[in-house]
Amino acid sequence: MIESTERYFLQQQEILGTEWYLNRPIVSENVPDLIEYRRSIQQCQKCILSQTRTRFVFGTGNPKANLMLIGEAPGEDEDIKGEPFVGKAGQLLDRILAAIGFDRHEVYIANILKCRPPKNRDPLPEEMALCLTYLIQQIVLVQPKLILLLGRIAAHALLKSASSLSQMRGKVHRFSGIPVVVTFHPAALLRNPQWKPQTWEDVQMLRRMYDEIVGDKSPWTPKKRN
Repeated sequence: MIESTERYFLQQQEILGTEWYLNRPIVSENVPDLIEYRRSIQQCQKCILSQTRTRFVFGTGNPKANLMLIGEAPGEDEDIKGEPFVGKAGQLLDRILAAIGFDRHEVYIANILKCRPPKNRDPLPEEMALCLTYLIQQIVLVQPKLILLLGRIAAHALLKSASSLSQMRGKVHRFSGIPVVVTFHPAALLRNPQWKPQTWEDVQMLRRMYDEIVGDKSPWTPKKRN
């Protein structure tokens, strides 16, 4: 009962920004597994996005991943297939992961929103507030050792920050005790390839942190990126 109450307070702090934050890692005791949790929320009708979605985009990957990636919202390809990052941005994300020695099946990938905003518009604050509880529970269940936030909107939503992406990059943030790195969204890189060198810096930092914190992968040496 005490642990359940603490978990509730932690979740409310992340959503509402209250001052009575319990600065301890979130725990995953007495909660459903990801499959059960997905079944329990996939018919969500809390906001207007439920009326226009093709599929509910829950998340994908290793349910016990040490590294979790979080983006903004599903796009058209993701809405059709029901998985995050499966279009051109997803293909680029796969290459970014491969460059630091990861396969997408090793990590867990999710979004702030579970449904596609019409015409890929930015998520509305009320939509993110409603959907963030689902993401937080996914983090509780996966228990990653590191989180990579992809893009400004994901960073603002999870970290409750209004800072620019350039101000948030290159630093280690924390979400309920979990180290967090922020970088550009792959879709933004497709539109602005000049940002790729900065992204490469970010993910190299992420890989170094992973080796220090987890250390379960073969030795890795960064290769020069074009």
